[in-house]
Amino acid sequence: MKKMFVVILTVAFVICFGSGELWAQDKTLKAYGPGGPLGPMKECAEIFSKENSVKVEVVAGPTPNWIEQAKQDADLIFGGGEYMLTEFVQKHLGLVDEKTRTSLYIRPAGILVRKGNPRKIRNLADLTKDGVKIIDVNGAGQVGLWEDMAGAKGLIPGIQKNITLSVTSSAEAIEKWKSMPELDAWITYESWHYSLKDITDLVRLPAKERTYRGTPIAITTI
Repeated sequence: MKKMFVVILTVAFVICFGSGELWAQDKTLKAYGPGGPLGPMKECAEIFSKENSVKVEVVAGPTPNWIEQAKQDADLIFGGGEYMLTEFVQKHLGLVDEKTRTSLYIRPAGILVRKGNPRKIRNLADLTKDGVKIIDVNGAGQVGLWEDMAGAKGLIPGIQKNITLSVTSSAEAIEKWKSMPELDAWITYESWHYSLKDITDLVRLPAKERTYRGTPIAITTI
């Protein structure tokens, strides 16, 4: 994934700013997308910056927070799921060069719980127990995520009845997780745990029970 992203960054830089001796040291390559893939994206951007002496800025979060600025200076747009980038392309016609679209890596989903896992949640079936309170993100690459995972095991009704709160973005979910200690679990990407280690534990599901979503990226036409 790192090598592929570095290649994409290189191509984007050549397209946007020229090649060889024309590369200007004061130019900044800008990538925009949702918060979920932010960690790996920033890590790859740092590698590219060090190897090529080119500044890379990664801006992540809910699309409304950055879309107007992205229309002015975005060089790359990434998504938190293949369908997310498709929806972005459909909504913002002409902003993305679809021929450059590339899938970087897949992200596994798991269950985030409170530190120490006081509810002793070990698997999807545990989310159906009486009294378990679940937060659901109906957006941000997670549309239908829990349903995809629960369907094969016949757990949709049991999990649905325990969804206490449904929000539209991971940023909102994090805010609610912090302000509502009564929430017990959140089915989301494992990667969120690594940026929320102080307030979550991760319940990893067996490989055969995991659901994955892609992480696409494309160069803009700006």
